[in-house]
Amino acid sequence: MPGSRNRNGGNGKKVHDGKALNFANKAIASVPHGRKGKHNLIVARILEDLERLEIERAVLVPLDGLNGEKMENVRSALNRATRQKNISVATSTDGQYFYVWRTDPKKFQAATTPDRLAPQITTTRQ
Repeated sequence: MPGSRNRNGGNGKKVHDGKALNFANKAIASVPHGRKGKHNLIVARILEDLERLEIERAVLVPLDGLNGEKMENVRSALNRATRQKNISVATSTDGQYFYVWRTDPKKFQAATTPDRLAPQITTTRQ
């Protein structure tokens, strides 16, 4: 608009109520809404292989193929991704491989359903 002046703190920080903001800002619509951590590529490759394998097969990820990443960090990233996609997996490791395979979620849910955790209360009349 002609004659209007955009006041910013000198580095993209718009002024609000006459006081400069501490940090730069942008419209929420232009902000990425996903998390792509540094383990995204290896996790995506593991999940892709899991989808293509039969349920009785495990993916064998060579530990020396993790490019210096700790297996624990890859396992955590895989856990976050599988929970988000509602895929039930199990993992194991030995000195050479990180193993990942799909599991039957019904077997694990049966042991943790609320009706099995709640104490059975019965009342008797006297």
